[in-house]
Amino acid sequence: MELARHRYLPHINLTHYRLLRESGFIQVQVTGKSGDGGIDGVGIARISGFLSFHVLFQCKRYQGSVTAGQIRDFRGAMQGRTDKGLFITTGTFTRDAIKEATRDGAPPIDLIDGEQLVQRLKELGLGVKITVIESVEVDTDWFAKI
Repeated sequence: MELARHRYLPHINLTHYRLLRESGFIQVQVTGKSGDGGIDGVGIARISGFLSFHVLFQCKRYQGSVTAGQIRDFRGAMQGRTDKGLFITTGTFTRDAIKEATRDGAPPIDLIDGEQLVQRLKELGLGVKITVIESVEVDTDWFAKI
């Protein structure tokens, strides 16, 4: 699915708002706008009703790859605000970006690329329609043997 080119994705932050809410986040707020310091939103992730923690997220509508520098910039924007980040893109992440997201001694940033995003939207039934197409072909070899 070519998610990055879809015409409804100017609302990407609102799409991710719904995705996070449906995934169990509470108090999700979209803050992304010009001059947002690299933070598109905040939410509280709740785990099994026992633990919760603040998460800042950034959303990128990309056809290409998010770089390690962009992960570092996001981490810098997180500084002093939370210890957990979530970076969602319609594109992909470079190998260095993936390494940077889990670098020792730095607050971890979870990454969701375009494929994972589509899979999650599909699982939750958000903004996608699933069509199964059956293809039937005549097996001429089978008929030739009878």
